[in-house]
Amino acid sequence: MNENYVNIAGFVGTDVEARTVGEGATVATFRVASTPRRWSSKEREWIDGETNWYTVNAWRMLGRNCCDSLRKGDPITLYGKLSVQVWRDDAGNERSTLVVDAACIGHDLNRGRSTFERVMPEEVDTNSLAASNASLGVGGPQVSSDGTTIDDLVDREEADGVIAQAS
Repeated sequence: MNENYVNIAGFVGTDVEARTVGEGATVATFRVASTPRRWSSKEREWIDGETNWYTVNAWRMLGRNCCDSLRKGDPITLYGKLSVQVWRDDAGNERSTLVVDAACIGHDLNRGRSTFERVMPEEVDTNSLAASNASLGVGGPQVSSDGTTIDDLVDREEADGVIAQAS
């Protein structure tokens, strides 16, 4: 299966909005503008190209950290899986939106300074986690320290089309 991964340098174009989906997963969504520039030897100046707009979805811890760290206008770099969503507007016209499911996001340090603050996941009682996993039996779903089960991951991959259904 072919998937398109992209690296994008641009600016946060909207406020970061967070919402909770499914069983408590956080997703942060915002728009990023990226304008290519090239040097024109004829004009002897930099010329801006057409601005590309992307909708970015950042899940779970990455989403929570985006809400705490990013502001409209911040220069960022991001890496993630690119897809195109096609939809119809109120007038019936077909529209498309470029969507990036982010894997990594950071401030663009070519444009300024940033500081890093490590955020530790909430404290996990490993004894109760081990007991919970043992109670599910061999071959049963196993729970990670963030509360995600392997079944949750498989369900998400099936929804994303990563795992093909056997017929």
